[in-house]
Amino acid sequence: MTHLAAVLVKQYIKQHWQEDDESFVHPVVSSGEKESIRELLLFSLDDHHGKLRTAVAMAVASIAHYDWPEDWPDLIPHLLRLLSDQSTISGVGGALRALALLSDDLDDSMVPKLAPVLFPHLLKIVSSPNLYGKPQRSKALSIFHSCISILASMSGVFWTETRAFMMPILKSWMEQFAIVLQTPVDAKDPDDWSIRMEVLKCLTQFVQNFPDLMEKEFSVFYYPLWGTFISCFKVYESSLIEGAEDPYVGLYDSDGKEKSLESFVIQVQSWSADPNHYLADESDVSYSCRTSGSLLLEEVINSFGLDGINSILEAVHKHYDDSIRSKNAGLSNWWRMREALILSLCTISDQLLEAQDSRSIDFSLADFLHNIFIEGIGTEVHQFPFLRGRIFSAIAKFSSLINQDIRQQFLLSAIQAISTDVSCSPTKVGACQALSQLLTECNPCFLQTQIFSLFSSLTDLLNKASEETLHLVLETLKAAVKAGGEHSASIEAIISPIILNTWLQHVSDPFISIDALEVLEEIKNAPGCMEPLVSRILPSIKSILENPQIQSSGLVGGTLDLLTMLLKDSPPYLAKALFDSCFNSVVNILLLSDDYGEMQNATQCLAGFVSAGKQELLAWSSDPAITMKSLFAAASRLLDPDLESSGSLFISSYVLQLIVHFPSEMAVHIRDLMVAIVHRMESCEIAGLRSSLIVIVARLVHLCTPHVEQFINLLLTIPAKGHENSLVYIMSEWAKQQPEIQGSYQIKITTTALVLLLSTRHPELAKVYVQGNIIKSGEGIVTRSRGKKAPERWTIVSLPSKIFSHLADSLIEIQEQELEKEEDSEWEEDEGEGGLDQDVLLSSMEQSGSRPSVEQLSAMARVLDDDDDDDDFEDLIKRADPLNQIDLSGYLKEFLLNLSNQEGSLFESLYRDLAEGQKEAINRILRRF
Repeated sequence: MTHLAAVLVKQYIKQHWQEDDESFVHPVVSSGEKESIRELLLFSLDDHHGKLRTAVAMAVASIAHYDWPEDWPDLIPHLLRLLSDQSTISGVGGALRALALLSDDLDDSMVPKLAPVLFPHLLKIVSSPNLYGKPQRSKALSIFHSCISILASMSGVFWTETRAFMMPILKSWMEQFAIVLQTPVDAKDPDDWSIRMEVLKCLTQFVQNFPDLMEKEFSVFYYPLWGTFISCFKVYESSLIEGAEDPYVGLYDSDGKEKSLESFVIQVQSWSADPNHYLADESDVSYSCRTSGSLLLEEVINSFGLDGINSILEAVHKHYDDSIRSKNAGLSNWWRMREALILSLCTISDQLLEAQDSRSIDFSLADFLHNIFIEGIGTEVHQFPFLRGRIFSAIAKFSSLINQDIRQQFLLSAIQAISTDVSCSPTKVGACQALSQLLTECNPCFLQTQIFSLFSSLTDLLNKASEETLHLVLETLKAAVKAGGEHSASIEAIISPIILNTWLQHVSDPFISIDALEVLEEIKNAPGCMEPLVSRILPSIKSILENPQIQSSGLVGGTLDLLTMLLKDSPPYLAKALFDSCFNSVVNILLLSDDYGEMQNATQCLAGFVSAGKQELLAWSSDPAITMKSLFAAASRLLDPDLESSGSLFISSYVLQLIVHFPSEMAVHIRDLMVAIVHRMESCEIAGLRSSLIVIVARLVHLCTPHVEQFINLLLTIPAKGHENSLVYIMSEWAKQQPEIQGSYQIKITTTALVLLLSTRHPELAKVYVQGNIIKSGEGIVTRSRGKKAPERWTIVSLPSKIFSHLADSLIEIQEQELEKEEDSEWEEDEGEGGLDQDVLLSSMEQSGSRPSVEQLSAMARVLDDDDDDDDFEDLIKRADPLNQIDLSGYLKEFLLNLSNQEGSLFESLYRDLAEGQKEAINRILRRF
């Protein structure tokens, strides 16, 4: 009954304590009642019944969320008194439970005051195993960890203060950590696992955030930590590798956390029961023993370079020999060590291949792997499926070390492996991974003899695949179609319907449907496959898009994606066939749909139509004027200021296509388009959409060349909310958004448009003032509590100065990129001259002590002209727009030279306002000083 009463009190607090709380229900608790409840709860924390203490502690924490520290100043003093009273263990338990719950609400303003008085009590509990059990000591460590985490987050700003606090307490805590860790792990004591976990969490915080302080204390806990690792591995091996039953499954502590051995070692071992888990575990980003082990191997190499690589290879050799001895001795689990060592090599494959290529290791990795692969692949199909699967996946990783003949042998073995009657086994998973890599490198003549067997096996595997393996099978099919080349036409009629069915079944799953779509695209691109594929698909696409309201969820959007894929790079006669069947339906969906996802898909599809048809698009219909009217209507819907911002998200790719392919038609509607853009921008809630609208404006500036001043005059006549006119509004937004614009094409268009605007010398530009640079407080990085009191403040500068500043930033980005390319070139030349010594490789793997800033990294990423970073539609517009051929570096150089020579006074006035780094970038390009 008492436990139920405490639970009811907690519920009462949640509903009636705070009027502005979202769960509040009238009436509110009076001040007097609150005081009485707080007092009674504190006196109940030392109750002898554990469940009641827990319930009371939860009620205390609930009230503290509202009242502490301002309205409940005696809470912490009372809890500290309970902690210091060794005569009542129940009081210590109640206080610990309450403090553990309170720790969730601690912040950087509370911990510095609380830690000095709390830590001595916690240390006393942790260091007194004769008085307190492991559960109480674990709880004390958990509270300590919460406080340390907050202090660690503060150390960047308050470095001196946090170090001064940590230094005197560090030694005593490290000694206690060592004591906890020094005894071997007790496989029969779940509480032992829990306390060790808390110690490891605390050590992680210290090592990550106070490495210089920990360096002096490292010797204290290093050997106990290693001892824990060794003894823990033995427990892990016997229970999870050898399969001994865990007697503690289903056991939970007072917080409801599982105390099983499995949860302690953080591994799910269900492969034998369900082979599909093999792939799920391989691709899972969550933590596991294998994941942490892989990260440790990578860190060894990052820290020790070639020494680390050689040590790992030495260990791999040792374990390989051990597996041979186990095999010869007839032990059934001999293959497990072999599989694990292959996994370890796969984990560091990039580093190994780099070291092998530079001849930095005295070890033939190719010979070693060849022996392992040949022996493993030669075993019976049904034997050791996990080992065979791991070997196949390793072949994919190390294919560059395998000669053509052996690679062909492995390719044949992989094809045979997926054709076995064994249900989707780990061997088939690994074989698919190998095929995805090897098929891209295989001899077409060899594949011709295997193509029917290969596709038959893969499509059969596709029908049996689970969600975990479906992605991999589709990826393998994609590689097979691409490798098949002209031979793929012979099996198009067989595989296309199967892939289409897979796509249809998973059309609402964005990941699987995209995978299936990519396979279909590969089929479309194969010689002789495009026309039969389009003929097969088009009737269904037409029917679906003509009746969108009766389709199942996701089918309309998926069909639009399918149509867009067919339009990409299609010849004019096929594009016209798609236009005749689907164009009007796509326009209607865009105009009438309330599904923002469908609107996005339809927008991209219309951009695909324009890209495929270009000027010919207007001639494909009986009335070109109606087609153009439909295109404008779609743009108007996307620019509707009342439309949810996500519905307009792909407006840029569409309107840019219209500007590039129908410049004369768009030119007469510039005013209407700018009015719509201003209204859309005013109601825009997504920063990415605002940036894309700026790109459209920039492209319109180019469209008005050589009369850019007329475009400025036009903006002066268009009103904007809260601003004198649209020139002030648009340029204020542009000034803020320019650093956020992504993509090499978009950066090139907007940067050159800024040059065109500045080149007009239009007097109205100088009258516009925009956001300049952030005003730094001089206090470093602000904490959460300070951030609320110190909002960002910015300088105000003239528009010409801001434009000039953006141009200088673009120069910095370009020069940094050019410097990086030069360094890469020098690095390649050094490699070609004859290998890397250990010091060079080590320095290349170490993290630099002088890291580039976030702004520098962002700038370098934005200026990269990498097609892989652009989506299909940006790639299409880049290819179609002649402005993308502009050499931005040369363009800026020519402009700055002309400005400097012809408008010297203007140049100098703009130059004076730049930061030093910006001035240096301009000086380099003008060869000044």
